[in-house]
Amino acid sequence: MDGEQRSPKVIKPKRPFPLRNRKWCCCYSDALIFSSFTTTKKETNLFEPFIKKLQTRNKVHKLRHCRAMLSDADYSGNASGTRRAKKRSSEESPGESQTPRISGRQTNARVKRTNNPPPGQSKRKATDTEEEDDQSEKKYRKCEKAGCSATYPVCFASASERCAKNGYTSRWYHLSCGEHFCNECFDHYYRSHKDGYETFASWKRVWTSNGKSEPSLKAFMADQLLPYWVQCSRPDCRKWRQLTKEIQLTTALAATYRCGMKLSNIKMEGPDQCSQPEDLRVAEVTDSWWHSMLILPPLLKESPAGPFLAAYYPDCVGMSPSGSLSTASVTELRADHCRAVQSQSKSVSAGDQTRCVGPGPGMSGRNRYRYLSVPGLCPYFQPFYQPNECGKALCVRPDMMELDELYEFPEFSRDPTMYLALRNLILASWHKNCTEVLTAEKCAEHIIVRGLVRVRCVQELDRVLHFMTRKGLINTGVLAVKRPLLPESFCSKNVIVIGAGAAGLAAARQLQNFGTQVLVLEARERIGGRVWDDVSLGVTVGRGAQIVNGCVNNPIALMCEQMGIRMHKLGERCDLFQEDGKVTDPAIDKRMDFHFNAILDVVSDWRKDKSQGQDSPLGEKVREIKKNFLQESGIQFSELEEKVLQFHLSNLEFACGSSLDQVSARSWDHNEFFAQFSGDHTLLTEGYSPLLRRLAEGLDIRTNCPVQAVDYSGDLVKVSSSGGSQWSAHRVLVSVPLTLLQKNVLRFTPPLPERKLKAIHSLGAGIIEKVALQFPYRFWDTKVQSADYFGHIPPAPEKRGMFSIFYDLDPQGKRAVLMSIVSGEAVPAVRDLEDKQVVDECMKVLRELFTEQEVPEPSSYFVTHWNKDPWSQMSYSFVKTGGSGEAYDVLAEDVQGKVFFAGEATNRHFPQTVTGAYLSGVREASKMVSL
Repeated sequence: MDGEQRSPKVIKPKRPFPLRNRKWCCCYSDALIFSSFTTTKKETNLFEPFIKKLQTRNKVHKLRHCRAMLSDADYSGNASGTRRAKKRSSEESPGESQTPRISGRQTNARVKRTNNPPPGQSKRKATDTEEEDDQSEKKYRKCEKAGCSATYPVCFASASERCAKNGYTSRWYHLSCGEHFCNECFDHYYRSHKDGYETFASWKRVWTSNGKSEPSLKAFMADQLLPYWVQCSRPDCRKWRQLTKEIQLTTALAATYRCGMKLSNIKMEGPDQCSQPEDLRVAEVTDSWWHSMLILPPLLKESPAGPFLAAYYPDCVGMSPSGSLSTASVTELRADHCRAVQSQSKSVSAGDQTRCVGPGPGMSGRNRYRYLSVPGLCPYFQPFYQPNECGKALCVRPDMMELDELYEFPEFSRDPTMYLALRNLILASWHKNCTEVLTAEKCAEHIIVRGLVRVRCVQELDRVLHFMTRKGLINTGVLAVKRPLLPESFCSKNVIVIGAGAAGLAAARQLQNFGTQVLVLEARERIGGRVWDDVSLGVTVGRGAQIVNGCVNNPIALMCEQMGIRMHKLGERCDLFQEDGKVTDPAIDKRMDFHFNAILDVVSDWRKDKSQGQDSPLGEKVREIKKNFLQESGIQFSELEEKVLQFHLSNLEFACGSSLDQVSARSWDHNEFFAQFSGDHTLLTEGYSPLLRRLAEGLDIRTNCPVQAVDYSGDLVKVSSSGGSQWSAHRVLVSVPLTLLQKNVLRFTPPLPERKLKAIHSLGAGIIEKVALQFPYRFWDTKVQSADYFGHIPPAPEKRGMFSIFYDLDPQGKRAVLMSIVSGEAVPAVRDLEDKQVVDECMKVLRELFTEQEVPEPSSYFVTHWNKDPWSQMSYSFVKTGGSGEAYDVLAEDVQGKVFFAGEATNRHFPQTVTGAYLSGVREASKMVSL
């Protein structure tokens, strides 16, 4: 039985003594105490010195000497004695690495070599010699853990009065190389009659109520009794010191500790404390084998990740159950700060549906919150999945390692607890304060765990922090840094970035923060690419992107938080106006929305067994399914219902950026198979430009430098502009729009691989145009009633996409500015019109929607022409008929480790968005520094 006290070896005297009426008193600690003898006078004289010695020795020594005075034949054992005999035989095996027991003959010979004793003391001398020999062979016992380097273990617990300290115990319990506790201290807490048992039992109740792992005595010792280790904060010292058991480590102490601090409970290291040598055990912790000898993984106390992970068992996510919230506290916290996320109707790939740990204490399997809102934290920061939750972009599972983490840290594949504890701590710390660089020193303060394993955690912290920084999970966005975020080994190459749009600026900012020399070349006279904000109408109007679709974990929301920019949440209300000014019955809108989604569901079923060569245009497939449905069901849509259906189809064309007759029915929604951004849709009332300007701060950007050639045939990549300028670098990042690659505006030497060229031409370049109108007053307020937008039902299918929706760009209601969209088949209809003609068409629509009142002429306006912009010629990409979402991945592949590609058309998960473009730049920066 683990933890049962082993009986010491029995040393047989030369001749058994005939004892009469032996009396033993057996206490319930299984230690036998010799009480009295009724013997002959001769025997009384002989035992008297031994009885005196028994009174001054501890109980273990008493037991050993009492048994040594008895022969095996005279000792009448019970059942427990049988167990002791077995343990005794195992102790005497050669594998224990102890000094062999000296036989009686060897002892006699040693006695004969001594001076002749006085006549009455020969027997006493012989017995004393035997006792001294027994003591010499029992001075220490080696740790039984195979591979442990501790030859002379020391008990750190010192809980029992009988603690072995650095002496002999029947068994050493191993926690790590350098941390052991003795069998006497084990019994002090493990045995129900001992003083420490209630302490262990109380801890055990807390552990089992909050945690999932076994509440063993070793876990108790590691969680409650191991001493803390703390590192000196002086830059020229940084030595580790062990605190006494009584001192509790706090983040404040960890941040400010210096060798020899004047704290009563901290060990003093001498007059010049920092000059004192570091404990030798600390050096062992750095060796790779030390972690393999660790019995229990580190479970952090008071981790910053705690509020994020209240729904998990703490020990499954690297935290200590003894330092976690109780079930009642968790319930109260959820009642105050949790909110449910509406279920998403998006598909999730099998790769995303990885296992979730079951709910922790106090949570049922069905009634749970999707994510936990942490007080004082931006509600859009949700870095961790909650139990049984999936399909949320840029989210990690706190209880398991991702594939790229396993590749980077294979040593944690068997037991990932230490890595999870550190990673979760880092992620939580970053999201609690994303305005400052997160350093290893800041994180180390929050690593509160007992024992030498804290030294190992702090040592591993740098690697984990650099990995997460490189991946863009932390220390990203518009963060300004004073020194490189990565070691010099990651920053040996210089990079040229072609294009100063969201993707190019993101990559350049990341690379420069990493310590890489970066040059950005931009063909236009401005930065931003397809992000172009106009303020000529008195408010910011995005000629390009201005809306953030799904803010939870969106890096755009992160940058807004870093800059203190407020995002306006778009409401869900969208009244649909007919051309006679009537508002469409919401029930009709809801019914036709159902039929619209049902048609798309049938498309999804159709494509399941279709190859890429069997693809069809989405518009054709929609018409076919609709026709079959009406024929088979006998249902006939009314004229109004047909128009409402056309409105929903125009929205789909807006999302795709193209007429449905060009879009792949097989792959039109390829990105929906990956986790997408959830949460609120918001309008950036100040536009995207402030974010991009901040990203560009401090970068070497050359505008009016249109690149026309990239030569990667040599060791260095040479870049040439149309003006004759040339630059060279180790690596080049191409972040130009897809159309420029399709039309060979950039010439590559040698030509790009055939596989990449095929992918480039399998994607379509979508176009949408915008019209913005400024009015002298807000004529729509009485009818729209402060909604953020309203819809226009097309009068006929051929009018679909012509000003189908109007956005109010001043949600505060101070300025009168509307913006509308032209999409789908309506784009070619306005392509060759003058701006005034386009505005007149838009005004006709508005006057038909507001027939009951006068609609004034706009005082100012503008119309976009992205199809005519020489450096864009598009809005965003889509998958053409016969194409595949895989083309986005192929386009993102680098060529020979020299030429890299970024942009929304290289992001399979998040195409068509500024978010996708930004993340592609972060991805390529990580890829370049990892080579």
